[in-house]
Amino acid sequence: MKRERVMGINAVDSLAEISPERIVRAWIRPGNRRLDSLEQKLIDRGVTVEHADDRALDRMAGKIRHQGVVAEFKPRAPIDDNGLEALVAERGGQLLLLVLDGVQDPHNLGACLRSAAAAGVDAVVVPKDRAAGMTPVTRRAAAGGAELVPLAVVTNLARTLRMLAEQGVWRVGLAGEAAGSLFDGRLDGPLALVMGSEEKGLRRLTREHCDELVRIPMPGRMESLNVSVSAGIALFAVVRRRLETT
Repeated sequence: MKRERVMGINAVDSLAEISPERIVRAWIRPGNRRLDSLEQKLIDRGVTVEHADDRALDRMAGKIRHQGVVAEFKPRAPIDDNGLEALVAERGGQLLLLVLDGVQDPHNLGACLRSAAAAGVDAVVVPKDRAAGMTPVTRRAAAGGAELVPLAVVTNLARTLRMLAEQGVWRVGLAGEAAGSLFDGRLDGPLALVMGSEEKGLRRLTREHCDELVRIPMPGRMESLNVSVSAGIALFAVVRRRLETT
């Protein structure tokens, strides 16, 4: 598999913590306490580290903010349709998925992965076409979450949602115009939270494959939230409900 680069202290630190064997080498700007600590961690885990100045790091990172560190690594392959079905069967009643219907901004995907990692999500599901994938920007925005939560890239989202129903997974779609509140929805058991794209929300076919549509109550004057913010709110509504029932 083609090697990739990851930038940012949190992203590189998370990769070093979870899968140091996948890091080929790293470049660090010395002289900063956090960077010096990260350098020692990488060395302790057998990673080759080279010192580099900001000009060299800028060239490697392109337009992505690197915070003084860039690492080259062998990426983990995304889960495919078969892998996702196996994961669903394995997790059973504790399954929690975040399904993103056509989210195209890699920053938003990264932020969703970060929230998903914090909430204990089993996988983030995205369609293969017309959606953001795992890129250096995504990894940077995920701040380590990309290494903690598998990304499942599926061929046909509607077919995936049908598969989830066949496996007994309750599918809850977030839609601003829905009558029901997220906080009154069914959030227990094996669950898939389905979020729409930044501009158009859930597509018609995706809506039709949800068991329930809910909205996030917003008593203030804003009519909508960024998809990654909505995902965080929804995920932790699930976390709270599950904590209350354990």
